[in-house]
Amino acid sequence: MPPRSPLLLAGLLASAGIAHFAVPKKFDETVPRTLPGSPRTWTYASGVAELALAAGVAAPATRPLAAKAAAAFFVAVFPANVKMAVDSRHSPSRRRTAAFARLPLQVPLVLWARGVARNPKGQS
Repeated sequence: MPPRSPLLLAGLLASAGIAHFAVPKKFDETVPRTLPGSPRTWTYASGVAELALAAGVAAPATRPLAAKAAAAFFVAVFPANVKMAVDSRHSPSRRRTAAFARLPLQVPLVLWARGVARNPKGQS
């Protein structure tokens, strides 16, 4: 794992968290309807969670715990990615391909976060 890996993970989480506030409608559409409350509430809550995880992963003192929580978060949001893929099955090819391509990408994200938790200094 490269030395910058924890900070890159923090940057990814922060970028995603900011995106939840910058373009919330895009994320509202991925919220499974079986969840209680409004999709916008879930969009904002997940954005806050990603920002908190980013801060936790960025700080060496909280990095191991925050990275474990980030791995759990990546697993927890997988149903939203599945919903996005299912909803896109009648969309134009480019959108459908992107939605389905996101599904297997959750695995390396989980593994990346777990690796940061195990090696919080990011040293090889």
